[in-house]
Amino acid sequence: MAFNHLPAAMHDALGALSVTPVTHSVSMARNHRPSRPPENGDARPSPGTVLDRLTARANRAARITHTEHLPPREGRHAVWPDRIRPEVINAIHLAGVDHPWAHQAVAAEHALDGESVVIATGTASGKSLAYLAPVLSALLDGSEAANGRGATALYLSPTKALAADQRRAVKALAAPLGTRIRPAVYDGDTPVEEREWVRQYANYVLTNPDMLHRGILPSHPRWSSFLRALRYVVIDECHTYRGVFGSHVAQVLRRLRRLCARYGSEPVFLLASATAAEPAAAACRLTGLPVREVADDASPRGELVFALWEPPLTELRGEHGAPVRRTATAETADLLTDLTVQGVRSVAFVRSRRGAELISVIAQERLAEVDRSLARRVAAYRGGYLPEERRALEQALHSGELLGLAATTALELGIDVSGLDAVVIAGYPGTRASLWQQAGRAGRSGEGALAVLVARDDPLDTYLVHHPEALFRRPVESTVLDPDNPYVLAPHLCAAAAEVPLTDGDLELFGPSAPGLLPQLEGAGLLRRRASGWYWTRRERAADLADIRGAGGTPVRIVEAGTGRLLGTVDAAAAHTTVHEGAVHLHQGRTYLVRRLDLQDSVALVEEADPPYSTTARDTTSISVLETDTRIPWGDGRLCYGSVEVTNQVVSFLRRRVITGEVLGETKLDLPPRTLRTRAVWWTVTEDQLDAARVNPEQLGGALHAAEHASIGLLPLFATCDRWDIGGVSVPLHPDTLLPTVFVYDGHPGGAGFAERAFHTARAWLGATREAIASCECEAGCPSCIQSPKCGNGNEPLHKRGAVRLLTELLRAAPEDPPNQAAPSEDPPGPEHPPSPASPPNPSNPSNPSNPSSEEWPPGPATPPEGRPGT
Repeated sequence: MAFNHLPAAMHDALGALSVTPVTHSVSMARNHRPSRPPENGDARPSPGTVLDRLTARANRAARITHTEHLPPREGRHAVWPDRIRPEVINAIHLAGVDHPWAHQAVAAEHALDGESVVIATGTASGKSLAYLAPVLSALLDGSEAANGRGATALYLSPTKALAADQRRAVKALAAPLGTRIRPAVYDGDTPVEEREWVRQYANYVLTNPDMLHRGILPSHPRWSSFLRALRYVVIDECHTYRGVFGSHVAQVLRRLRRLCARYGSEPVFLLASATAAEPAAAACRLTGLPVREVADDASPRGELVFALWEPPLTELRGEHGAPVRRTATAETADLLTDLTVQGVRSVAFVRSRRGAELISVIAQERLAEVDRSLARRVAAYRGGYLPEERRALEQALHSGELLGLAATTALELGIDVSGLDAVVIAGYPGTRASLWQQAGRAGRSGEGALAVLVARDDPLDTYLVHHPEALFRRPVESTVLDPDNPYVLAPHLCAAAAEVPLTDGDLELFGPSAPGLLPQLEGAGLLRRRASGWYWTRRERAADLADIRGAGGTPVRIVEAGTGRLLGTVDAAAAHTTVHEGAVHLHQGRTYLVRRLDLQDSVALVEEADPPYSTTARDTTSISVLETDTRIPWGDGRLCYGSVEVTNQVVSFLRRRVITGEVLGETKLDLPPRTLRTRAVWWTVTEDQLDAARVNPEQLGGALHAAEHASIGLLPLFATCDRWDIGGVSVPLHPDTLLPTVFVYDGHPGGAGFAERAFHTARAWLGATREAIASCECEAGCPSCIQSPKCGNGNEPLHKRGAVRLLTELLRAAPEDPPNQAAPSEDPPGPEHPPSPASPPNPSNPSNPSNPSSEEWPPGPATPPEGRPGT
């Protein structure tokens, strides 16, 4: 039996995830309490009162395992720098902001001084206004230029929805300034006939890294007047740019800086982040520039009451006769219903698209029993909707028409939802940063807020709701990225050479790895050296070599069979698990059954139905060794590095009762496997080593699984990666090694250099892994040592003590010399031998070098939380 621990990119490739990574709010802080009256005409109830009402029903109070109270905070005002144009200050006054918070004024001062700055303050602290004040002032100055289009600014966000939301905010703020401020969105939804106007006339262009990489930079001659006048680049939600995705974005920004220099501009970078550790260091790595940090949050904050909620046990029995808890989905639907009845504006964050739809349907049905008009005030919001559906929902949120919303983390990416009173989080989202990001969506403009984390029936969630210190006494995670990763850098050097031939003077901009890569790219026939520089040699687009999000594949269209109406789309990676034949598909409160999934034409045909169940896909994961490049004896065992193929196949689906989760039956499926060819490090142990470690056959699976989890958690200390960039599989008897084996692999096609780094630091890495498990004070394992937020097996089985004994025995036989000094069986690929970006493998078809871009910009999460669609 293999215990799989799938990374984010592997989930994308194998169709196991569909949620979006985390960010913060983008609303401009109003320095007074809002004038919007509450729904019932009375003063808003305090968050404590709202929680008391939720627990007033029978047996509810016992479900709260802990309540954390964060006290309110007074705000500190300042004055705007005198270099801000008076027209801009007047527009800000008209928007209801009499005086800036101190951090807003400090950030604006740095921007005016020409210093790149990162604003790392809390949600709803007015970060948008902090960078908009100097940006709008510069655009007004530029509009008075005698010739040319005047100064320009570029805004980058992770999602299209956030860019559209920001455009609304900028347009409203700049309305008193007339036509001198011309904001425009340029993304995948922008009609072709509008794009030329944006290029020629817009002076505040809002887009995303994907469109900058594939659309703007390769077409830079058509953007020359815009780039020549570029004064500011705003990077919103900058903490989302982490791991391999963040490394790609870092190189995209270096390409942008290079082209700006060619056209004679040197823009200042303004970054915003609500949840990030060491924001200045992360911003510096992202932009390649020195960045000033503004992190002293001077905005007021209302009281936050944060409750940890554990659903009750049911009469159902699971495996081995163990009682089963009520599902987090059903519990969250109840809470959203009760909050809506109270008139409390709320959002419930759910980890899967299906979960969001299901919660909204349950809430609507229960609200209809109370008041039919209330049922229309609850909806779902998720990726995969058509653009017009997204816009309508966003407008309903802004207007207050919607009281309750069940949303995936697509909503967490900064859309302004002013006036929320409560947030319900259905299951731990995977990181503390994401948890606080979601909780921060309530409590606008200094109002009090309630946040409730509802635990899933999972060891990790169970641990967290009974150990609140793991959530409330630990800092948020660091933003990790490595722009010098040769697996990332190589395709961007090709893209840069295609834009403008590379010269020796450009190499410093791209980092220390660039000079060594160019001869290898020339040897691969991708670049050609001439007297004036390095030239791109191919006819195809060089930008297509770098798939910055690893989306992979054409989105599957969901079509109503009887009418031919397009309902929406789902990422190709998620199609096997969410729209397989027989799957229940929810869309805007309606239930459909999938009658046919045509993978060749990328179409799922559905019919409206009303089944009394939901569906959950079941899959299997295996890993095979393709080639062992290097092997080192560790006593009787081995430490190896090489190429592997990870295979995932959806084999069946379960039908479950919606509320209880009871399994009604299982149906087999015949879907093709999906494969990921990548690089891995693995280690084996022998029977003698198991005997010496006192690990018996009953403990072996849990010991290996626990060691795998912990080693993945510790690898970011030794390789510049994010936990979501790597995956693992542990097998008590692997068919290729014929021994108990633990694999840790790069979650990106072709590898990303992380497993190689793990191999070269194996003794220190596994030593730290053993120490982390052994020194943890928990009894049987916790998130600080062996539990994982993204385990594909629900963190079962795990054996903490067995893992410590196993790693102790393994390390006892570790060689004295560092692994990278051992004689390899052949030269391993890596920085000295990077994979050729000419033919990146496609996760769904390794023989096909193409990697079509997704319809959605951005197409999917870079570092998604745990959770598979339909589970």
